[in-house]
Amino acid sequence: MRRAVSLQRRLGLGLALGVSALWLAAMLAAGLVIRHEFDEAFDSALQEIAQRLLPLAAIDIMGRENQLAEALVAPLAEHEEFLTYLVRDEEGRILLRSHGADPELFPETPSPGFHETATHRLYGESAISGTITIEVAEPLEHRREATWEAVSALLVPLVVLVPLSLLGALWLVRASLRPLRSFTGEIENRGAADLSPVPVEGVPAEIAPVAEAVNRLINRLRRVLEAERSFSANSAHELRTPVAAALAQTQRLIAEAPEGPLRQRAARIEAQLHRLARLSEKLMQLARAEGGGLVSEVPHDLVPVLAHLVEEMEGTPDGRGRIRLSPPSQGGLLSHLDPDAFAILMRNLMENALRHGKPGGRAEVGVSDRAVRVANEGAVVSPETIAAIKGRFARGTTAATGSGLGLAIADAIAAGSGGSLELRSPASGMADGFEAIFRLPDGAAERQNEEVGA
Repeated sequence: MRRAVSLQRRLGLGLALGVSALWLAAMLAAGLVIRHEFDEAFDSALQEIAQRLLPLAAIDIMGRENQLAEALVAPLAEHEEFLTYLVRDEEGRILLRSHGADPELFPETPSPGFHETATHRLYGESAISGTITIEVAEPLEHRREATWEAVSALLVPLVVLVPLSLLGALWLVRASLRPLRSFTGEIENRGAADLSPVPVEGVPAEIAPVAEAVNRLINRLRRVLEAERSFSANSAHELRTPVAAALAQTQRLIAEAPEGPLRQRAARIEAQLHRLARLSEKLMQLARAEGGGLVSEVPHDLVPVLAHLVEEMEGTPDGRGRIRLSPPSQGGLLSHLDPDAFAILMRNLMENALRHGKPGGRAEVGVSDRAVRVANEGAVVSPETIAAIKGRFARGTTAATGSGLGLAIADAIAAGSGGSLELRSPASGMADGFEAIFRLPDGAAERQNEEVGA
């Protein structure tokens, strides 16, 4: 299955990388503009220096006794000289040069205007009818260095701004998606016990149609489930009276019928009516389990309820001498689970343990660490059967009578209250047997279910 892509990560990275790419593009464009402006400024400086120095150089040369002799301009102080110059006559003889000027860097024949060599940018200006020409040279490396320093001033902040942009974009996206996460959490918390509409306040406009569609779906699902539960409950309730009447008439028929086939047939009818009565009772319990109202507003100690159920089961022919309760060593079992719902769940687990366990075998009921355990003796149940017997009308490989609804009812109550029902075979600490463990919801889940029940 392909892993889902995080919208938050995609938007955050997209915004951060987009901002970074735009910043880099802007920096490159700014670098080109800076290079152009620097070239103009430096060219203007070359031209200005040449035009200012040329008259002074001409006066100096004209005032010499030997005008063709080379003169070197001595520096007033040692310094790094970026601009150097030569003054030459029309035949290329050097008449005057700065102290850092290297004649090898200048062309053999002076020429006016701008021109470049492999390493320098030069500007020439002539005077006295072209007999004297001054050329001022500037290293191209100096221009590149100046341009790089200016661009670096834009690049260095990018190293800091990219992580900040990423964090800022992720924070902004996360904050913007917070209503969506809240809406998703509300949907996840919905279940068979809570099919109320999901609040849509604060949901972004882009998600509002989805929220409305989800609420419409929840509403349709609620109507379907309510119709199903109502039908199950009403059907089971309506069956009780005619079944009880038919059972009473059948029992009277058995009492009045003579020994023989008629009484045997009536006895079989009685057994089927008892089965139908148990089935209608189970259907009512299933409707109760799936109908909500499984959580009470105040917590109750469920140990007395459990003790009463064990005592009651001990009083039945199937349970006499076969079931034992191991209460908690200290304290009780406080929970917001409705005591009636808890009694229905545990009664079904106990009945299953007695009915489907080893004939005459014992059933153990224990309480520990917010869990109730019901275990019996008997053959090991396969994992495939365990995975299937929580379903409605599902039965394992047993010859005992039953409706196939006991574990479905227990599982519905466990899930509706926020707890869980775990089935194991063999039972813990035994080589065989079957074990059902009902784990009550923790405090956070109980508070949430309490709000749902309210």
